[in-house]
Amino acid sequence: MALARISRARGVDYWPGFVDALSTLILGIIFLLSVFVIVQFFLSQEVTGKDTALTRLNAQIAQLTELLSLERTGKLTVEEQLIQMRANLTATEGERDRYKGLYEGLGSGAATAQGKVTELATALDAEKRIVARTLAQVEVLNQQISALRRQLGAVQEALDISEKKEKEAQVRIDELGSKLNVALAQRVQELSRYRSDFFGRLRTILGNRPDVRIVGDRFVFQSEVFYDAGQAVLKPEGRAELDKIASALLDLDKQIPSDIGWVMRVDGHTDVRPIATAQFPSNWELSSARAIAVVQYLIGKGVSPQRLVAAGFGEFQPLEAERTEEAFRRNRRIELKLTER
Repeated sequence: MALARISRARGVDYWPGFVDALSTLILGIIFLLSVFVIVQFFLSQEVTGKDTALTRLNAQIAQLTELLSLERTGKLTVEEQLIQMRANLTATEGERDRYKGLYEGLGSGAATAQGKVTELATALDAEKRIVARTLAQVEVLNQQISALRRQLGAVQEALDISEKKEKEAQVRIDELGSKLNVALAQRVQELSRYRSDFFGRLRTILGNRPDVRIVGDRFVFQSEVFYDAGQAVLKPEGRAELDKIASALLDLDKQIPSDIGWVMRVDGHTDVRPIATAQFPSNWELSSARAIAVVQYLIGKGVSPQRLVAAGFGEFQPLEAERTEEAFRRNRRIELKLTER
């Protein structure tokens, strides 16, 4: 009141102007605070949106990694994911730049918002680097997958060629086998026919001697026909029988074609009783010496050595298992067999 009276006393009233200036200042401050609050609100919303975008981007990167490990089972290709990620990054960068331009004019009151924008930009740059590394890894993986596919294609082609050649070779082998079997069967039939002729001629030559038997496809001579007991020297009567056999073999050699491989096998056998002399330490030596003696005699009569085989069996292939004199006599034998070479 005193100030008012003094003012009126002087004739000038400053109070209304002071009140107006103070009101204007307060309104300006309130306006700035309102603007700051609004900006802070939108900034919070934008930061929240950026966090969501970053989370979505991380999820997409994880999905990309899973797609890389499950290339054939994913519904989207790696290229589609990368295109989508690039679009998201481009949109995010555009939004960041737009809001950054809006915040640049706020002055010192928007310092906090600018810090958030900077932090967001840093995070986005980090994500861009991660995505760049991921792109590089994807490219390397694509190259490796392409190389593997080419290698698999080459291997499959080689396998196909190998299988084709194997099938062709198997067909040729089957054809050759069939031809060989047919040829062998023909040769066996021819040899069987000549063998039958030879057997028939030997039967005629040898007559019905009791000491000569036919067992299967072999002529069996008792050793006594050719040798004395415990000896391997041919007796005169044994040579006479071998003369007949040599004559039959020589005729047979003229009849059988040269491309049919045949031999006359001479097998020597003894009985089970052991022998132990200086000349024959065992029945092996005795049976072999007797077979060799027959072969050498036939060779002396003109039979080709290529058509003769000598074998000694000792006492180990008996015809009779009994231990009687008759069984011993039957087991001591020389066998002649016309067979393939």
